[in-house]
Amino acid sequence: MIAIEHREHGVLATVAGQFTLADYREFEESVLYELRFHGRPNLLIDLGNMRGYTLDVVWEEIRFSREHANDFGQIAVVSTDEWTTWATWIARLFVNADVRLFADSATAEAWLIENQMVAN
Repeated sequence: MIAIEHREHGVLATVAGQFTLADYREFEESVLYELRFHGRPNLLIDLGNMRGYTLDVVWEEIRFSREHANDFGQIAVVSTDEWTTWATWIARLFVNADVRLFADSATAEAWLIENQMVAN
């Protein structure tokens, strides 16, 4: 399941339980909406309560990231899972954005807000 919020400083997505392709496509639509109407979005992806994902999500994430490699501002990923940490480091290869890993969403969101204020 995914919950998505649009805020002034970016798109915040929280995944709980199994992360499915339908969830990822909902995330893509939200990001593309922000990109079209507000410019390069910052992203906060909270995977702290994710319990697993399907293989098609991985392939879709790679495709979407490569297709939109220059379309993101900052990307904050929240997770303490070792595999997610590795995936975050690998994702840096596909996007031209500042990608950082955080242990909690409050710190991640504070980083996005701080960077937005510096950019404005």
